[in-house]
Amino acid sequence: MTADPVRVAFFKVEGALLRPPTVPPAAWFVMAHREMKARVTRLGGLVAALGLQVASPLGERKVATKLAWAGLRNMSDDRLAVLAEEYDERQIQPALRTAGSEQVLRAKQDGFVVVLVSEWLDVLVQPLAKRVGADRLVSNRMEMVDHSATGRLLDPVIGSGAATWARDLCVELGADIGKARAYGASGGDALLLSAVGEPCALHPDWRLRRIARDADWPIVER
Repeated sequence: MTADPVRVAFFKVEGALLRPPTVPPAAWFVMAHREMKARVTRLGGLVAALGLQVASPLGERKVATKLAWAGLRNMSDDRLAVLAEEYDERQIQPALRTAGSEQVLRAKQDGFVVVLVSEWLDVLVQPLAKRVGADRLVSNRMEMVDHSATGRLLDPVIGSGAATWARDLCVELGADIGKARAYGASGGDALLLSAVGEPCALHPDWRLRRIARDADWPIVER
């Protein structure tokens, strides 16, 4: 008897599953740094990173993403874990979108392998992945040396090259990316959505809304 083919559904955490947080996660960590001088210096770097993200072309956020998380340098893994737990409770849990949760449930009922995709750190989104019943998580990971953050992200950096790593994951799972689903909310998610056979814009920003209308992709906004 032939096994059913593996089908994958990608969900971008930021925007599609979560409303924009009142405090960006990188800023949350930086502001919690114990030394005032370090906070001021690192917040300056974070502001520069956010400016780059706004100005970046579609899908090209790698440099900005690296800069945003560089402020975590020298933080211990225990401190990161505590801050991540607080952020999940105060920012992530209240921000979960009903429509996003419903689409995840529908994908699981349809037999898809659910993959959450995030530019945030794995320590931040692992509880969310477990909460919604995701099968896999693709997110950024901080390099740690002697239980201390170096401020550098491990490769692959999530923020650019979405089509490449999505294809690689499908190959790993034995799935056809042409039969995969993807759900995104920002213009930067367009590369991921365009790589799959069933794209969907969830609560899209103006850039993705325009792209979705031009490409005749479904748009969900409730």
